[in-house]
Amino acid sequence: MDRRTFLKGLAGATVTGTALAVGCKNPNSTHAEGYAAGEVPEGQMTYRTDTHGEKVSLLGFGMMRLPVEGGGSLRDNPDAKLDQEQINQMVDYAIEHGVNYFDTAPVYLRGMSEEATGIALARHPREKWLIATKMSNFRNWTWEASKKMYYESFEKLQVDHIDYYLLHSFGGKDDFQKRFLDNGVLDFLVKEREAGRIRNLGWSFHGLQEEFDKVVAMHDKYHWDFAQIQMNYVDWLYAHEIEEENVNANYLYGELDKREIPIVIMEPLLGGRLATLNDQLAHQLKEREPNRSLASWAFRYIGMYPRIMTSLSGMSAMEHVEDNVRSHCPVEPLTDDEMALLERVADQYAHFPIIPCTTCQYCMPCPYGLDIPGIFAHYNKCLGEGNIATEGTVEQREYRRARRAFLTSYNKSIDRLRQADHCIGCGECLKHCPQHIAIPDKMRMIEDYTNKLKDSLV
Repeated sequence: MDRRTFLKGLAGATVTGTALAVGCKNPNSTHAEGYAAGEVPEGQMTYRTDTHGEKVSLLGFGMMRLPVEGGGSLRDNPDAKLDQEQINQMVDYAIEHGVNYFDTAPVYLRGMSEEATGIALARHPREKWLIATKMSNFRNWTWEASKKMYYESFEKLQVDHIDYYLLHSFGGKDDFQKRFLDNGVLDFLVKEREAGRIRNLGWSFHGLQEEFDKVVAMHDKYHWDFAQIQMNYVDWLYAHEIEEENVNANYLYGELDKREIPIVIMEPLLGGRLATLNDQLAHQLKEREPNRSLASWAFRYIGMYPRIMTSLSGMSAMEHVEDNVRSHCPVEPLTDDEMALLERVADQYAHFPIIPCTTCQYCMPCPYGLDIPGIFAHYNKCLGEGNIATEGTVEQREYRRARRAFLTSYNKSIDRLRQADHCIGCGECLKHCPQHIAIPDKMRMIEDYTNKLKDSLV
């Protein structure tokens, strides 16, 4: 079944029955790239319910791209601290405007996310927010290390119970078996759920379809309360085409929907890329709705699926929070024409030679100091702006312009000691990339391309 046929019967009932008033206010909005300025409607946040009838905001706050002191990111300054004051302001605004689902993990932001999240949320009544965190035992899945990670989450978050606890990002061959079954971790967490210290137990998936199928089939035994998958209007049909090991979101959603398992969505904006589309794709959406942000199209798409409980957005600035709240107050259903437009944009995007990095930073730190997400972000940005020089296919003057633009911005945005030519192909990053990008191969491609530009006499 194609996407449009699947959604046609849902569009009328999906959103209108889930919008509840919580008092969205009118901020003095600011503008960020890919986000629109304007007023936020009052009292119209969209909610869904979980398996226990808990009301959950369709917009979830992902705490993995939080601001750092002095601006920039941890990629730019690995020793920087998170800007707790700004984080508090963003969380305050989100809660005030109806967001109640906050998602973090022990490994986010070099281990600083849980503590920062706990500080920000502890300033509000416990009944105002729901917290999700994870068993992120990627590197050390012994019973002792896993149990220590579990209890540390309670301390850092300053809570006596965790609303949504996830087995974090499985998907490799026998990954789930080693990290959660053989060591007794899952049995322990089931008992913690029975004791009430975990209210909902689920998992997040990136990887092989056969592994996904195995864990979904465990529902009869473990009664999963929810599951977290990557989904957006590109990944619905093209995730596998963009990167061979990835599974299309229509399959993931369909299998969970059959079992009535509530779904949490990660990467609804594809690591922010759907909020900053290249000019050609952005023009198609802006021509239809000049005052609507690019990000809002992606959130409206997610809102069309009734099994989705919440959709996570990693927000690093107040204007992101404002626009995302605006997009959910309430979520406006897509028309058939708008769905068809997104399908065309998705098809064009999927056939654009972009590197599918979502800047999650799971690959960091690189043992040899490379700024892996920064290198990919620079390449993708130049690609989107038409600054990838292709000799012989463009007029020579345009080739020289693109050549200068790429090299100049590369040296400005990425420290020379952290550029692609310092990759030795150790493969350490490959074990951690949830998008299954062949990172060393991509680094060699960018290194070869950069050297060609440097050596060019054009």
